[in-house]
Amino acid sequence: MTITYTNQVANVRLGTFCRLLLCWRGSIYKLLYGEFLIFLLCYYTIRYIYRRALSETQQAVFEKLSLYCDSYIELIPVSFVLGFYVTLVLTRWWNQYENVPWPDRLMSQVSAYVEGRDEHGRMLRRTLMRYAILGHVIILRSVSTAVYKRFPSLQHLVQAGFMTPGEYKKLEQLSLPHNMFWVPWVWFGNLAMQALHEGRIRDPVLLQSLLNEMSILRTQCGVLYAYDWISIPLVYTQVVTVAVYSFFLACLLGRQFLIPEKAYRGHEMDLVVPILTFLQFFFYMGWLKVAEQLINPFGEDDDDFEINWILDRNLQVSLLSVDEMHQNLPPLERDMYWNEMEPQPPYTVAASQSRRTSFLGSTFNISLPLEDMEFQPIQEESETHQEVIDRFLGQQICEYSSRRLPHTKKKPFRPYSWVRGTPQHQGAQEDGKLRSTDAFKVAPLYETPGYHSAPQTPLSRSPTVFPELFEPHTPHTSSTDAKDQSLKPAGSAPNIYELLPTSDSALGPPEAHPAKRSTDLMDPPEAPRGYLPEPHTEQSPSSLYSTPRELSDPYWTLENRDSTRS
Repeated sequence: MTITYTNQVANVRLGTFCRLLLCWRGSIYKLLYGEFLIFLLCYYTIRYIYRRALSETQQAVFEKLSLYCDSYIELIPVSFVLGFYVTLVLTRWWNQYENVPWPDRLMSQVSAYVEGRDEHGRMLRRTLMRYAILGHVIILRSVSTAVYKRFPSLQHLVQAGFMTPGEYKKLEQLSLPHNMFWVPWVWFGNLAMQALHEGRIRDPVLLQSLLNEMSILRTQCGVLYAYDWISIPLVYTQVVTVAVYSFFLACLLGRQFLIPEKAYRGHEMDLVVPILTFLQFFFYMGWLKVAEQLINPFGEDDDDFEINWILDRNLQVSLLSVDEMHQNLPPLERDMYWNEMEPQPPYTVAASQSRRTSFLGSTFNISLPLEDMEFQPIQEESETHQEVIDRFLGQQICEYSSRRLPHTKKKPFRPYSWVRGTPQHQGAQEDGKLRSTDAFKVAPLYETPGYHSAPQTPLSRSPTVFPELFEPHTPHTSSTDAKDQSLKPAGSAPNIYELLPTSDSALGPPEAHPAKRSTDLMDPPEAPRGYLPEPHTEQSPSSLYSTPRELSDPYWTLENRDSTRS
């Protein structure tokens, strides 16, 4: 019988759990008193023999044996072995309870899906639920001692009304050497399909839902059968039992109080009652008894499941729900909160202290002064776009990061072409070097949208360089590559470079060309003094970079060609 004490510990008060120590039924005292009395009898018998019946020589031998047992008794890992074993047993015990079949969901679906208030419809519903209960009874009488004592044979099931004589004959005709708990579930599925063909179940979807619920109960019965078949390995149970009993057998000798006059270390006191040893026996042996009681919860112990009561309850509520309660609904009426948006159920005087307001969140308890709750105006950004550009270029051209230009209005994007000899705007060159902002503004990336969040990465394998920082040079080519291109003076514009097919003679010897410049962003090369023109002070910045019509390739084409040849 299950011992329930949940209501006694609902409210924590002084001595709540201490009052539970006075219970006898289902207590550790009821389980342990026999072993504890045997341990007391053995302990005091050995004590009497040591003090009264042994000679001096025999006492010396006993004392050596007692000291030896007391020294090595802790080598037995009782706590580890016993704790892991009890944890395994408790997990197994609760899993078995979770797989005890409860047909409440199935009976609700049978009552709703199987239609017909005539006698045949009533018979279909009652038979379906009786098959489900019969499957429960057959499996539970196979695993539970209490249920088997109640129904020791299948004839008792016929007499108890769980099975008809015709069903008993069908069951006997199978004559299989296996447990027959699965047969009623097969009958259930076939009868449900017959109800669909007869129009008692309107839709195959409803039939599928009904069979799914039936399969869940069938699976639970199979799990109970597996738990009864596959136990905790016997070796583990034997190890735990031997460890506990051998530990306390050693305690009978090692925990004896020796004669204080002999001055053995740790035996200066002579206590008649070894309180700590008795407590240790109470804890360890009680732990083992808990595992012994819970390892099979289908017996007749105090904390075993009340399977017979569960069977009676399931049969009663199942037949009631599918028979008298089928389509027997109370009249539809307006509830008392029909016109209320926020219903407030009343509280009694005893329950009024448990009334609470709705929880809105922990931050709703914060109080702020009125002046702190006013919105502040949105302030302008302290840094201009030029400052952002300077910070970005600070990782590439470190020596120019401190110089800034005044904020200028962005100009629309225009294709950039490398024009040799084109004058720069004012301040573009100082001491033969370019300002970082000027070098960056002429690059196409500066005018592209989204630059400030994520600069675009060119498709070239070489790092990004700025055209005004470097002089144009003719890349090296091989004599066998007929598709190479280089920069040549074109037409009447000697200072404008265009892409033309080139040959070995045009390129000249390899030693005549300058070496490939370093592209290290942390140490960029300086622009030659002679290649950059002097700052132009008369022309407006908007007309500085003009692109001839005949020039079709932008700067990126030259950059890509340079990277592929390198």
